[in-house]
Amino acid sequence: MKKIFGFLFAFSLVQLAFAQEEIKTPKVPIGGRPNIPADLKVELGFNLLNNRPADISTAFFGSRSFNVYYQYPISIFGETSGFTFDPGFGISSNKFAFQDEQNLFNDPAKGPESSQYLELTEVFGDNIQVDKNNFAINYFDIPLDITYHANKRNYSKGFRVSLGARVGFLYNAHSKINYTDEDGLTRKVKDAQNYGLEKIRYGLSLKAGSPGFYFWSYVGLNKLFQEDLGPFNNEAQQLSFGVAIHLF
Repeated sequence: MKKIFGFLFAFSLVQLAFAQEEIKTPKVPIGGRPNIPADLKVELGFNLLNNRPADISTAFFGSRSFNVYYQYPISIFGETSGFTFDPGFGISSNKFAFQDEQNLFNDPAKGPESSQYLELTEVFGDNIQVDKNNFAINYFDIPLDITYHANKRNYSKGFRVSLGARVGFLYNAHSKINYTDEDGLTRKVKDAQNYGLEKIRYGLSLKAGSPGFYFWSYVGLNKLFQEDLGPFNNEAQQLSFGVAIHLF
């Protein structure tokens, strides 16, 4: 994860260097946002499971989303049309806090890339105290947005709205469980595997706000798990929403 953030930071510095090539001091608009022809965005939000089985439920505040995207706006239909095409790349980290002290574990009956939904006491023993219990899915994402800018003369100001798509490639999935056993010993278990998840996700996104701050949502169009490999023949789809800021 540190290497990914390091790469994004280094790439951003290169773009900044080109923008400042012929000026000694960068000019910052009144709004405080550097006038660089690219967007580095940080999205914070919450995750829900749409079409989930009745046996699976998640805690709202513990199911969080953290996304970092770098996108480059390209004018389309003319320089003052108000429309841009914004391709980019980034990472998406999604946590799900399962309720009732349950989580995903491998299902030997289905094979190595599969999962079943079990109570933690079935795996670690009856007399335990659970301190942390979450499940994380991480993707390399490619966002592709069409953005309309209300201020057609200056795209760095005014209201804007975007409709787009995201394609994600799964690079890590893991559960993280901390508990205290009957002897008072603290155990920390992090189990990384596939869990029967689809390796590619895709969906639609909607954003609306100002150049510095906006609201966003994502609706997954494909199933989270592969056919017959998730728990309860799971057909759940991811739904996420939240707020975001443009770093530049």
